[in-house]
Amino acid sequence: MELHDVWFVLIAVLWTGYFFLEGFDFGVGILTKLLARNRPERRVLINTIGPVWDGNEVWLLTAGGATFAAFPEWYATLFSGFYLPLLVILVCLIVRGVAFEYRAKRPEENWQRNWETAIFWTSLIPAFLWGVAFGNIVRGVKIDQHFEYVGTLGDLLHPYALLGGLVTLTLFTFHGAVFTALKTVGDIRLRARKLALWVGLVTAVVALGFLLWTQADSGDGKSLVALIVAVAALVAALVANQVGREGWSFALSGVTIVASVAMLFLSLFPNVMPSTLNGDWSLTVANASSSPYTLKIMTWCAAIATPIVLLYQGWTYWVFRKRIGTQHIAPDASAGAAH
Repeated sequence: MELHDVWFVLIAVLWTGYFFLEGFDFGVGILTKLLARNRPERRVLINTIGPVWDGNEVWLLTAGGATFAAFPEWYATLFSGFYLPLLVILVCLIVRGVAFEYRAKRPEENWQRNWETAIFWTSLIPAFLWGVAFGNIVRGVKIDQHFEYVGTLGDLLHPYALLGGLVTLTLFTFHGAVFTALKTVGDIRLRARKLALWVGLVTAVVALGFLLWTQADSGDGKSLVALIVAVAALVAALVANQVGREGWSFALSGVTIVASVAMLFLSLFPNVMPSTLNGDWSLTVANASSSPYTLKIMTWCAAIATPIVLLYQGWTYWVFRKRIGTQHIAPDASAGAAH
């Protein structure tokens, strides 16, 4: 296996980790409007992800940085062609971070409600747009012989990409509902399990349609195995949720995300960004990669740094593993960021 193939796999792993981790905190952000009935319950939801949401975003920074360093042609075409959607995602992530930090800085109801509304929308919009973006990456876009995107914004909004957006939106919401059931106690836990069932059923329908479409369009035997794993894991997650095994349900919903992302990358390889104008103009792992020397240095750096990051994040989740409920929210607590 060539180094550019190795880095394609590593970038796929980074995106998978990002969607697994950021997926549930996007879902929790969406649930602040769909599940929480009052301010204490919204604070419970926000506090379930308060210690980890910023660490989850490190995976996005790493995935973007690795793409830039390992596949500069891919990075350049992707970020120029998808400039507006990615800019919207970036603005949402910035506002979302500010909302987490500033929501509880003042006690006024309007102040906190406005920031909570910001958390909802800045969780929902990226959850949808990431699916649209990856739908376009897998299906292909208008790339010319100079490896430049020559399409328009409208070219990115076709049925396959929009269906991909619905898949990530519903799957992340389901993932977040299961995480909420795992991390809370009392009535909010029970309602999270009930909501997870209905969101999960919707997710199963749209995800099955999207994955079958992907398999029919560009899949092979390996991607078919990933499809089967994704569907089986989602069904098992729904069953585990119904019998109150939140830990298993969360793990299985995570497997659904991992298998779904794996299927997309398996369908994509050896391309990194297909051209719909001419197959010879597609960006591949070979023609879009950096020099072998650059990839070699990156590999050594990744081998040293990655275990440290994983250990630190694992420790963070272990420290903040306990469940919380409205009884843990002090009635007069109105200062400090989400924690």
